[in-house]
Amino acid sequence: MTDSNAIAQAIVAAHASRFGETSSNAASSFSSDDAVYRGAKQACAVLGFIEVDAECLANAWRAQTLRSGSFEASAWPDNPADFGMRPFPPSSRDDAFPQCPTNLGLYAVLPDAQWVGRMARAGIPTVQLRFKSGDAEAIEREVHAAVEAVRGTDALLFINDHWRAAIAARAYGLHLGQEDLDALSPAELQTLRASGLRLGVSTHGYAEMVRADAVSPSYIAMGAVYPTTLKQMATAPQGVARLGAYARLLRGYPQVGIGGVDAARMPEVLATGVGSVAVVRALVADADPEAAAARLMAICHGK
Repeated sequence: MTDSNAIAQAIVAAHASRFGETSSNAASSFSSDDAVYRGAKQACAVLGFIEVDAECLANAWRAQTLRSGSFEASAWPDNPADFGMRPFPPSSRDDAFPQCPTNLGLYAVLPDAQWVGRMARAGIPTVQLRFKSGDAEAIEREVHAAVEAVRGTDALLFINDHWRAAIAARAYGLHLGQEDLDALSPAELQTLRASGLRLGVSTHGYAEMVRADAVSPSYIAMGAVYPTTLKQMATAPQGVARLGAYARLLRGYPQVGIGGVDAARMPEVLATGVGSVAVVRALVADADPEAAAARLMAICHGK
């Protein structure tokens, strides 16, 4: 097939039912005259993917077609090589961050060290301190307190953003957003690698997943799956259809689904193949957080 309009129509016809309603969006720019690339980018725009993700997908469609020798509208790209990623599994790379469990289970994102200790004692396997402050001394105190709070439990503690304090306190791991990751200099990134910290990175679509993969982190978080009021998101909720496609592409990584997940939604998130689900309000806004933790962990364990 060499007609880009026909290619676009074929892709939309094959995948519209999975990704939901189509739109009248048009791709705003093209970086190649290749028919598969142009058709795929237009189709991905119609399917609701933002510009950078449509571009990323379109290039992957072209690479997939060249690799396989034919265009197949039903074959949504999910080969890392077609996205320009380095060989999988990422843990085999020389620059890979230390490994963490493939299934991180219930992942609690918590506002302070007191909450971290409380949920670690409740048996939650993975906890993150997301402490917001502009006071460097307060951050250092809170990070050290969180490390102490999980001592004697089996919980794995990730620190959000505050990488220097995380290294100093000898936390298990660090979690960074895309902007925080981009802000690191090569020397700072090397300092992180040398520290032995595990690294998790937030992503919100294909382009960000490719950027995260470039540093070979320990796990990749994907979201927001559903609408969330906790953060102002630059992208629309991804939904479980996209999450499933992301999980297939990143199958060499431990994966975390995050954003608006509660007990009712957790089974369909887990069904995408992710090995972990992150929750915030489902715990901290519950009248009995320990009981909520037990319910959510039971769902994670398929009970």
